[in-house]
Amino acid sequence: MNDIIQIATADNLWLTQYDFFVRFLVAAGIGFVIGLERERSFLPQQIEIFAGVRTFTLVAMMGFLAAFLKFYLSIWIFEVTLFGLTAFTMVAYVLTYRNGHTGGTTEVALIVTYLLGGITLMGYIQLSLIVTVLMLIILSLKVEIKTLIGKITNDELYAFIKFVVIALLILPFLPNKSYGPYEVLNPSEIGWVVVLTSAIGFVGYILVKILGARKGILLTGILGGLVSSTAVTWNFSKKSHEMKGYTVHCAIAILAASSIMVVRVFIWLYLFNASLLPGMLVPLFLLLLCSVLLIAFWYRRLLRVEQPDTEVPLGNPLNLRDALFFGAVYGGILLLVSTANQYLGKSGIYIASGVAALSDIDAITISLAKLGNTGIDATTAQTAILLSTLSNTAVKAFISMWFGSAPLRRYMAWGYGLVFLTGLLGFLWLLLW
Repeated sequence: MNDIIQIATADNLWLTQYDFFVRFLVAAGIGFVIGLERERSFLPQQIEIFAGVRTFTLVAMMGFLAAFLKFYLSIWIFEVTLFGLTAFTMVAYVLTYRNGHTGGTTEVALIVTYLLGGITLMGYIQLSLIVTVLMLIILSLKVEIKTLIGKITNDELYAFIKFVVIALLILPFLPNKSYGPYEVLNPSEIGWVVVLTSAIGFVGYILVKILGARKGILLTGILGGLVSSTAVTWNFSKKSHEMKGYTVHCAIAILAASSIMVVRVFIWLYLFNASLLPGMLVPLFLLLLCSVLLIAFWYRRLLRVEQPDTEVPLGNPLNLRDALFFGAVYGGILLLVSTANQYLGKSGIYIASGVAALSDIDAITISLAKLGNTGIDATTAQTAILLSTLSNTAVKAFISMWFGSAPLRRYMAWGYGLVFLTGLLGFLWLLLW
């Protein structure tokens, strides 16, 4: 089983018999699951399709073997086979079109399956599996996708087009060079931050729109927190006066939205400076665990209570003015923290972090993550990030305590009190770390 099969014309491709058969089985499995989905989707309609489980499996195997034989028989065999499969698919489409079937999804999926068989031979197994999973999602969500398209407004469509323009036509052309004092302003990195944070907000907007608030206030708080945890806090603080019997619901939504902030901090650290994560894992985990336990404890009270209809105001799906403002804030924080480090040392960084986080947690977290181990030492960056996290939490606590009803204030006093005590334990951990 360990004999080596050498593909003569590919110096960088060596396969053992074991590797060959493993990849062959993966290719066949890809064709099988795609064909299974296609055949299963047409069963309720009682429609015969030209390609089902067996056809898709054979086509994936054909793509695999054609790619293999490309190195032994002819360098054109893969392309010629693909051309033949495409011609066969076109003929099949014409025949099914005459019978009243106008869709071309199965035909396109068959050609993609052939290509997946080919790249599986070349060793791109993870890539082929990722593409397969995406294909299965797209193929199986036909009704949901059509329903979603029907709900898209003009503003949301324009917002998506703007996002594509920014991400694909503007971001790649920004200069990747540092400018300004302390050489911390990089247009390409600032643009990438704007696109990344805008993407998170846009995805959160879509999720809230698709799933809706009626599936539960807990889910509303979590998904709404992706869009704006402050908006969720404001909304449910005001609603606590109107829904006097649903104070626990409002408290859960607020705390759930606030806990998403901790998840966002973890994501930013992982993306921008993973070396800071080891020291931050315990403090962030304690904060998240405290919030989750409180939510679970309060949620038990909702099991016998009918959930009311509530909605989170989504606002604009993509506001370019806000996106550019965020980029300016991000750059300003880089300068602020660097200047504070230059003239005031660690105390200046802590003051700048606490003040900057009053309005936004993402910009200060990304800035500190970038400067960690370069402009400032890791311990200072970690402490400042934890301080900014608690500072931003204090804003949510103030809103809920000031604008919420009296019963909600009692819940928030206990909830945020425990969160801040947990934050102190996080500071203690950093000192010992």
